[in-house]
Amino acid sequence: MSFDGGLAVQLNETELTLEFGTGLFYPNRLERRYLNDVRSSLLDKHAEGPEVLYTIAMDVGKTVHFEDLHKRHLLYGMVAYNNGLIGTELVRSQGHIHAVSASCKSSTPEVYEIWQGKAYIYMQEFVAESPGRCFAVIARAGDSVIVPPNWAHYTVNASTSEKMLFGAWCIRDYAFEYKEIREKHGLAFYPVMENDQVVWVKNNHYTQAKLIEKTARMYPEFGLSKENLYSQYEQKTSTFDFVTNPAAYQSLWENFEP
Repeated sequence: MSFDGGLAVQLNETELTLEFGTGLFYPNRLERRYLNDVRSSLLDKHAEGPEVLYTIAMDVGKTVHFEDLHKRHLLYGMVAYNNGLIGTELVRSQGHIHAVSASCKSSTPEVYEIWQGKAYIYMQEFVAESPGRCFAVIARAGDSVIVPPNWAHYTVNASTSEKMLFGAWCIRDYAFEYKEIREKHGLAFYPVMENDQVVWVKNNHYTQAKLIEKTARMYPEFGLSKENLYSQYEQKTSTFDFVTNPAAYQSLWENFEP
């Protein structure tokens, strides 16, 4: 592990599973996402690649925080990504929008933290003919990236040779919307490898799409520090209230840039 995320969790790279230490709660069964699960959003719908793309553990934390996290409707998830290629694309998720959560009556943000490897967090404002602003944020171990409410996004393992692991804060009653994205055959850009370089290929089901590539940044406006995300919650349990009650932070979402 190249970054201490504040939780006793290890990635078993051979099995693409997570191993949990003592003093933690975690799901009894890990979820897996397979190549066939994401075909509708790929550049090449018939592409070959790893059968298992990523493994998910939703709701991980220290046992002493179990009640508080439930009270706050806050959830920490962890996802381990396989390496390799899907045809010419990097291994990635299919993309989704966070649906309106019953607990806050709003679409909600997500706060990523890379634990191992490197990732692209791709996001766009809209799933419409014009996708609005489109960003591909490169993040390495220890970097955090915020995806704002209502934005469509997917996660990419930016390396073809190394597994990638991240943790993320999200709302407990999360739900995803896929329909519009699938109708557009994915989001506005595909992460294609050409000559060992990432080339962002535009999806022709969108018009006027322009991609901004950038590195991960700090988020002082949300009160976040350089410490790992879980420790920031431990030190001040209200730190991630902007995740579970995003409407109260509307001024920060206006003209947001990741």
